[in-house]
Amino acid sequence: MHKFVDEVLVRVQAGKGGAGEISFLREKFIEFGGPDGGDGGDGGDVIFTTSEQLLALSHVRPEHLYKARNGFPGEGSNCNGKKGADLVVKVPFGTQVIDPLTNALLCDFTEPGEYVAAKGGRGGKGNAFFRTARRQAPRFAQPGEETEEKEFLLSLKMIADVGLVGFPNAGKSTLLKALTKANPKIANYPFTTLSPNIGIIDDLMPRPLIVADIPGILEGASKGYGLGLSFLKHIERVRLIVFVIDLENAFVEDELKILTQEIETYSGELLSKPSLLVLNKIDRFDDRKFLKQLIASYKTQGLSPISISAETGEGMPKLRSELKRLLSRKQSQVVGAKRKSAKAAKKKLPIKKSRAKKSR
Repeated sequence: MHKFVDEVLVRVQAGKGGAGEISFLREKFIEFGGPDGGDGGDGGDVIFTTSEQLLALSHVRPEHLYKARNGFPGEGSNCNGKKGADLVVKVPFGTQVIDPLTNALLCDFTEPGEYVAAKGGRGGKGNAFFRTARRQAPRFAQPGEETEEKEFLLSLKMIADVGLVGFPNAGKSTLLKALTKANPKIANYPFTTLSPNIGIIDDLMPRPLIVADIPGILEGASKGYGLGLSFLKHIERVRLIVFVIDLENAFVEDELKILTQEIETYSGELLSKPSLLVLNKIDRFDDRKFLKQLIASYKTQGLSPISISAETGEGMPKLRSELKRLLSRKQSQVVGAKRKSAKAAKKKLPIKKSRAKKSR
């Protein structure tokens, strides 16, 4: 099993340009054919591009130099050299390309696209290029442009529709398995999940939904306790946060408060995202009277918790229905906002006034 990698320092180098050629036309009956050295080809680029098949940066090797091909040299008879082949490095959606020296964000792959990390060197000019009326036979050409090694920090912030957030051993991995076809590691001890697990729901909406199980958050995670900040960043881009509360926890009444505090400390904007409260393990919770009081307490806070057992499937149909409702509403809001911005852009376009014909 591959280790989940969400941050890697990568070295790249574009191909250098091919050298220009020094050549003179040599043919029968042509005594002074003149220079005919072609130009060298440009070096290949190093390009980062998105791939739907990738979910982590585990395939990127930090000790490896990713280098594009050099440009080919020019040849006689005014033949130019070929461009060196580009090197394409595929990355998952949500990858950020960062300058490690300045910490500046150079590219953020929230949508399909590509980023030229290193531009290939220009090919040198052949001696035919330097021929002039005064200089009929130049015996020199340009070398290809050299390139330098560069470093980039690739940092992944997963893009998922649903993020499952909760304390260690709250049953998030079991819930992920119940919702999707994922098969995460499940055991009855804290920190079973040491990296985000991903699952796909393909029977709830017209398009597949990505669900991410975020590793367990402890009180003080925003300050580095437990697994610390290493996985809190993956909550930033989920469309819907599902808080999974463990009913077997002795401090069950404080769970949601601690979770929201840690998320707010990390980024206050996260709590503005749509969220859903799930009370898990009702099959193991015998005190139904306390459960009713707990639900009533949440309702006074304006929350509508859903009680489930991810293990037995109790309450799962209601949870799936609520997920569909919230994500459908979110999608319609996004579409509405895009239409509104498109109309606003049309209004800003200059209107050409037609000139009326002058009457004679």
